[in-house]
Amino acid sequence: MSEHYDVAIIGAGVSGVYSAWQLKKNFPGKRIAVFEGSDRVGGRLLSVKAPDVNNMVAELGGMRILDATRQPLVHALLDEINQFASLPDPIETYHFPVDTPANIAYLRDVRLRLSDYQDNPHAVPYNYSPDAFGKTPGALVIEAFDKIVPGITAIDLTEQQRREMAMNTEFNGKMLYEQGFWNVLQVVMSSEDYSYCRDAGGYNSTLSNWNAADAIPWFLTDFGDGVEYLGFKQGFQSVPLALAGELQALGGELLLGHKLNSFEQVNGVFSLNFTSELAITAYNDIQCTATHIVLAMPRRSIDLLEQNCPVLQQPEVKALTGTVTPRPLFKLFTTYASPWWVDQSGIREGRSVTDMPVRQTYYWPTNEGAPALQGPAILMASYDDGVNVGFWDGYRQKRGLAWKQQLEVLPLPEHKAFTGRLLKQQNVDPQWEAHQAPESMMTEVTRQVNLMHDVSAAEVTPTLPLQAAFRDWGDDPFGGGWNSWNIGVQSDDVANNIVQPLANTHLYICGEAYSHSQGWVEGALQTAQLMLAKLEVQLKA
Repeated sequence: MSEHYDVAIIGAGVSGVYSAWQLKKNFPGKRIAVFEGSDRVGGRLLSVKAPDVNNMVAELGGMRILDATRQPLVHALLDEINQFASLPDPIETYHFPVDTPANIAYLRDVRLRLSDYQDNPHAVPYNYSPDAFGKTPGALVIEAFDKIVPGITAIDLTEQQRREMAMNTEFNGKMLYEQGFWNVLQVVMSSEDYSYCRDAGGYNSTLSNWNAADAIPWFLTDFGDGVEYLGFKQGFQSVPLALAGELQALGGELLLGHKLNSFEQVNGVFSLNFTSELAITAYNDIQCTATHIVLAMPRRSIDLLEQNCPVLQQPEVKALTGTVTPRPLFKLFTTYASPWWVDQSGIREGRSVTDMPVRQTYYWPTNEGAPALQGPAILMASYDDGVNVGFWDGYRQKRGLAWKQQLEVLPLPEHKAFTGRLLKQQNVDPQWEAHQAPESMMTEVTRQVNLMHDVSAAEVTPTLPLQAAFRDWGDDPFGGGWNSWNIGVQSDDVANNIVQPLANTHLYICGEAYSHSQGWVEGALQTAQLMLAKLEVQLKA
């Protein structure tokens, strides 16, 4: 006889383990289980230790949160997690710097410092409009918002008020939510203004064509005036790991290596079929039943399930799940014997930007949040999105194989041009090992980073990385590092309805994709709370 669960949650990312923990805490007599296809907890949070760098944690996935005013749910959760009896050490954060005046902007083959945007605007290589002269890219975008939604940048407005303003705004004779973000920006700024903001801003997808009524308030929260970012001293993945630990301490179940293949509902009960993929040589089918099922996963993961799940094929469900678009994100970390950028460029912290495919380079802080000024050090050599992710296809294995990468250690690539040795098997984080970058990728990222920092041929040796690891979140089963609302969608309605897409069916959906904080853990918590409000009513009945 197969096992039966009161609630089966699919996905051990933040929304999944958070939901399971809340349910087990509030309903200790119910049987609650989280099923995860990979061999780890965390979803798109992936904190790894780089070889021979003991005082830093590389974030191959999500790396930061905003201040408590902008993201109250995640801060309240951290306060609660730090009261867990099962937590060995408290989860602590540090100030995460981004743009400092000394950082580099290498745009159109011109090397600037970020301070030059305002202090030396004649040097900025864009034929932008007089209105843009002497302004940072962020300030220019925010000024454009007031031309689209007058008054939306007022500092005394909440994010909810801004969303309501934008959703109810008519622009150029059409409701704003029916228009693309890129489309409306090009009405109020020149093409050169837009190119300057996109290139110097470091991201492509944020200014691309997604729902303008959602994009504007989202941008003001994420990149508006006075934003403070916080990183995690022992890695962001410590948050879902703590939740999973507390879930198990309360008697909840966590089953890794259980990839959901299909499910169907018969007489009000779900029958679920899993493949156990931790045993690489022998995949075993596993069945169980559940009264309630929660899909704590992004759109692409749901799409992959749809063909084998009649419930997900119903038009009412597809109309909701198809309201967002996954956006690719790519990260590449490199390690060095010393932080050469301090002496080479006088840079200590934050990020530099370029219009080359690497797009953003972060000078990674220590676990205490301090600049790395001596000894072994790390760069997030590339943080890029959108079309730039495709640039790396020529330097990596074929896309679509990342699912296997999570479940087995791949053969180690030779890095003879850099170290003349393979990674030692001892004391190496298996996730770093599984995501090692090929030598050709290391060579290309070094070329671009050196060009950005004006490293001459005679100075190259200190800038050669010892090791490198990368993660492309566009790979299955994630489909993207974040998701954005589609043009024409009224997102408030979708966010409220998708948590239980069929009124008389105990199927629930939650996760960052269908939130108003897309790309953030805050969004995962938003939808989890909406979902739990529906599910808990049923469990109390």
